[in-house]
Amino acid sequence: MYPILICSVIGWAIFLERLRTFFIIRRAINPLVDKVSTLVRTDKSREAISHCESQSSSLAKILLVVLKNQGSERAKIKTLAEEVGERESASLQRYLGLLGTIANITPLLGLLGTVLGMIEAFNVIATEGVGTPITLGGGISEALITTAAGLTVAVPMILIHRYLTSRADQITLDLEESTMQVVDLVGA
Repeated sequence: MYPILICSVIGWAIFLERLRTFFIIRRAINPLVDKVSTLVRTDKSREAISHCESQSSSLAKILLVVLKNQGSERAKIKTLAEEVGERESASLQRYLGLLGTIANITPLLGLLGTVLGMIEAFNVIATEGVGTPITLGGGISEALITTAAGLTVAVPMILIHRYLTSRADQITLDLEESTMQVVDLVGA
């Protein structure tokens, strides 16, 4: 039961951390693109670069590369932006692999508890004979409780993993679209 509980705590911590991170990233996209676009349109590219340098968001890092290559061919700027964007989108996937692993192993931990509980029940039978339901109940109860606990943790973790993965994919698309808006402004 302890490993299942630990998996649950880690899984929920990842969920909360990723939700917070995704919220911060999403909230920063539009204001940054609007500000940078306005500065570029008014020929204040140096201020746009300074503004991006003062930000720590993924989009700011991507736009910084775009702005520093202003005037270059659009295809070159797009390629550079894609390279930085791939690195930044990889950071969106942080901990999601661990969350997927937790979703996969918790039913197995529950199954392990089932096996151990049944072994205990059969040990009782081996030492005391068929016995009474009371003597067998402890092992069978342990088996059922750990199975239920493993599934109770696994099902939400699977759903959370799918949800966070789709959110990360959506944010990646938003970053790409926002970057292309600025690329169109600065590309030759």
